[in-house]
Amino acid sequence: MSAKPRKPWRVILTGPDVNATSDHTSENKAYTLIRASLGGDSLADTARVEYWEDGLWRWFETVTADDLPPT
Repeated sequence: MSAKPRKPWRVILTGPDVNATSDHTSENKAYTLIRASLGGDSLADTARVEYWEDGLWRWFETVTADDLPPT
């Protein structure tokens, strides 16, 4: 089994011209990035959230810009 990474939360942002991955130390920090990255003039339209468990990255949630409350 692989050791737990220092940043066990991962966000994968995707869109027509976007494919970016960012790891985070907490769920809260992962969602802060999502709120800042989706919507508005952003090229990203979807964020896949994963977390580390039992030696594997596991899917947690998929968020789209439409899922976020209006700002």
